[in-house]
Amino acid sequence: MAVTDRARTVPHTEQQPHSTGRNGATAGLGAGVALALLATVVWSGSFVATRGMADTVPPVQAVFWRWIIALIAVAPFAARQAWRQRALIRQHFGYIALATLFGVALYNTLVHQAGLTTSASNMGMIMAASPVIMACYARLGGERLGPRRTVGMLVAALGVLLLVGDGSLGFDVGAGDLWMFGAALSFSTYSALLKRRPAELGGLAFLITTFALGALMLAPAYAVSLTLQGGFALTPGSVGPLLYVGVFSSAVAFFAWNRAVAAIGAARAGIVYYLQPVCVAGLGLLLLGERTGPAQLLCMALILGGVGLGSAAGARR
Repeated sequence: MAVTDRARTVPHTEQQPHSTGRNGATAGLGAGVALALLATVVWSGSFVATRGMADTVPPVQAVFWRWIIALIAVAPFAARQAWRQRALIRQHFGYIALATLFGVALYNTLVHQAGLTTSASNMGMIMAASPVIMACYARLGGERLGPRRTVGMLVAALGVLLLVGDGSLGFDVGAGDLWMFGAALSFSTYSALLKRRPAELGGLAFLITTFALGALMLAPAYAVSLTLQGGFALTPGSVGPLLYVGVFSSAVAFFAWNRAVAAIGAARAGIVYYLQPVCVAGLGLLLLGERTGPAQLLCMALILGGVGLGSAAGARR
């Protein structure tokens, strides 16, 4: 939707003085960064929720119900736009199905699978590697990253590696960590695909279509899981996390992230995404009582410094 809105306002912007255009660009950058930050904070909480229901809800079933809940949450706001643009949805169905596969069905299944054998902190820290992949996609697509943004990305990446390695550049990778690296690749691919979304296709129509299509893609696997593993008990420990990942981590965060990528690009939004390990560590301290040592604080400073450097470079462009 942000792409469509931006396209509609271009003629008007061109008639304004140069300073006004620059102020508008700065405001658009600020709004895009804020939306990316909102999605990052909400997704940080989802790793805690995913880890919390790992022992009670099978991964495929958790992901299936996540998108059913998300579909119900966005329907009052998005169903009308999707119906009006049904011809566009049919026209671009191949693109929408590819984005759904990577961003809805595959990514979240990998995250929930990883939650079975790795910690919430590891999940958040490994996912912070995805901005590097996003930047590579952007560069392959012809986007110039610039030296300051590149340095900021590398500084933040160093902070992530040190944080994962508990102060060193070497760390053991388990099965759950490998699942999370796969999730990072899948999410980065989805973010790269967002830049190719047809400008005339509304953001809400795109969102609800991917949610519905994602649930359909997962339905066969859900049926197999239900047959082999049985269902799960509806308890506060299962329903609460499902509601969080369905409403906030899916409906709210995906909408915010899609708007952010449309406004400022996947590579620049990816720089903000580096804040996720910091958010996860903060939630771990508040909710789980996990302490943060001096080495972790130094790594977080590197991450924050890299994010600030990359964002400042983007604002000067």
